[in-house]
Amino acid sequence: MDPYEEGKRKYLSPLDKKETEPLIPVEAFVEVPVEIIEQDMVADEPLIPIASLLEHLTELRKQMIKGLFVFIVFFIIVFSTINIWFPYVTRGHSLIILGPLEVVKFYMTISTTLAFGLSMPFLVHFLWSFVKPGLKEEESRFLGLYAPVMLVLFLIGVAFGYFIVNPLSYSFLVSIGATNFDVMVSANEYMHFLVMTTVPLGLLFELPIVALFLSSIGVLTAESMKKIRGWSYIGMGVGSAVITPPDFISQLLVLIPMIILYEISIYLVKRIERKQIESTA
Repeated sequence: MDPYEEGKRKYLSPLDKKETEPLIPVEAFVEVPVEIIEQDMVADEPLIPIASLLEHLTELRKQMIKGLFVFIVFFIIVFSTINIWFPYVTRGHSLIILGPLEVVKFYMTISTTLAFGLSMPFLVHFLWSFVKPGLKEEESRFLGLYAPVMLVLFLIGVAFGYFIVNPLSYSFLVSIGATNFDVMVSANEYMHFLVMTTVPLGLLFELPIVALFLSSIGVLTAESMKKIRGWSYIGMGVGSAVITPPDFISQLLVLIPMIILYEISIYLVKRIERKQIESTA
């Protein structure tokens, strides 16, 4: 039996040629419009160009390095002069330390807090330099105009807490404890109390600027602030109870300025709206 007999082959000869695959008819090719190809190419591109993303990350890193450098400089200055300004912070109160390591921990904590507060204007400026190109014109103009005012209001709020809220609430609470106990205040607890009665007030004094900003972008109106005035007062009462020590004096000292600032915000927003109406008329 011939293994190479036609139709009965079990083995293939090296001389045998492979059958060529059938050609695809020309009619099977469909001409694709160029517009569709361009759309597919655009769809495959990332939403944010890689070069632009890297440029933004580089700029952000640059601003962060500058902010970190300013913070370290202020930290060194504050830590090296701690014996000079420390009596002004403690106001002559007798404070106790519960261990040798607590001294280092306390000095580091208070130096970090003050250094961060002193470097805050520079950090805000660096942040402003980073986000400014991505802001709308009205947002950029508003923040550029009111950024110094925000800093002044923050310092006024901190000063209000330091000179009024903190000494009154501290004396009130210590006098209550002295009735039945020998009051000994640790340095850490005193600093925690001092920060709690100053920094939140600095943030609360930013309320008029926040209201003006929301009004400038069309989110808030004077009429809407009047409608929710009652609920706002309740929210401010709860907020004052949260951020202040658990005594009525401190809560009242914080609540009254908050109400005044809310009413000032309504007046400022209404005035801005009146000017916008006059300018468009």
